[in-house]
Amino acid sequence: MRNHLTKSCGLAACLLLGSIAAWAHHGTAVSYDTVNVWSTWATVTEFNYLNPHPSMTFDRTDKNGQVEHWAAEASSNPSQLARAGWTKSRCLEALKPGTKVKLYLGTSRVGGFSAVVLKIESEKGEPIASEHGGMKALDLDGVPGGYQPKPGDDKPADAK
Repeated sequence: MRNHLTKSCGLAACLLLGSIAAWAHHGTAVSYDTVNVWSTWATVTEFNYLNPHPSMTFDRTDKNGQVEHWAAEASSNPSQLARAGWTKSRCLEALKPGTKVKLYLGTSRVGGFSAVVLKIESEKGEPIASEHGGMKALDLDGVPGGYQPKPGDDKPADAK
């Protein structure tokens, strides 16, 4: 009887821990507006190849000459990037501070200068640290703040 109780408690603990871990990981569309994707030219200030998603900071200049400092996470995780040929060393080399890139972004649903990077292109139009292909985006290069979510637009499109 004691062995059965120990096994049952162990199974319950595993199920509880597994459900907590599954609940803790957010969906990209919950945190970011991935319906209104926009693009801009930016300069990389830092790129970190981290789990669960790489992160980066970048600067973009608006049409008034004001520099905006943004923070972002990549939509792909390191495992996906590595399978696509974007190892840590290759990403860090391609995204050194000072590198000019075109970013395809989904702004944080709470607004501000925070986004998810859905695609990165070099100045030549070649993909960098990205597995996303022909993505369409609204060009908002130079528009102050880029795309900012509208009030009441705080839920993913499929949750409305």
